[in-house]
Amino acid sequence: MSELASEPPAQRRRDAIVSAAARFFAERGYAAVGMRDVAEAVGVRGPSLYHHFASKEEILYAICLTVTDEPNAQNLPLLDAPGTAVERLSALVRAHLRHLHRRRTEHVVGLHELAALAPEHRAVVDGHRRHYQHRVREVIAAGAAAGELTVPDPHLAAFAVCDVLNGLSNWFRADGDLTLDEVADGYVDLIVGRMLGGRSRAPDGPPPAGPGGRPTS
Repeated sequence: MSELASEPPAQRRRDAIVSAAARFFAERGYAAVGMRDVAEAVGVRGPSLYHHFASKEEILYAICLTVTDEPNAQNLPLLDAPGTAVERLSALVRAHLRHLHRRRTEHVVGLHELAALAPEHRAVVDGHRRHYQHRVREVIAAGAAAGELTVPDPHLAAFAVCDVLNGLSNWFRADGDLTLDEVADGYVDLIVGRMLGGRSRAPDGPPPAGPGGRPTS
């Protein structure tokens, strides 16, 4: 049974509402979309929508959580797994890119419509982002202390890593010249191997190719 099929019906309906609203907000802008538009897209009556979300802003908040709280829950455990800092960061890079590709629309909405969140919701979303960056910084600092990475400022490096990863939503297309796995391999090499000065071999990926296409290890 798939993860989606195992969810309770109410949760599946909430997820459908969030996905539909994200598409509408991305295409038309948050201000131009009404609750009725979202309800029609999901196939429910307007009043039924309020059983799941009290307002349009609550839907926007749920969208933002899919790209802040959700990656914290799904990706950060990789940083606590066995292995070197290089291996754990390489696994995080791959997981981050896969999650971001799956949630690309939600990420775009989160970037452009963040100002529409209520202050208390904005604080939660910002807190999730800071926590993610903090955990990345901790592992970078530990790797640098152990001599696995060569970075002068782990704090600055963590910001740079997250910014490079999140930039995927601006350019990657599934029908483009590169597959997501090829991008992930390249990003592991660029981010972990070059930006952070570590060996860029990830636990679930091949070693990077050297001159002439030969593996470097």
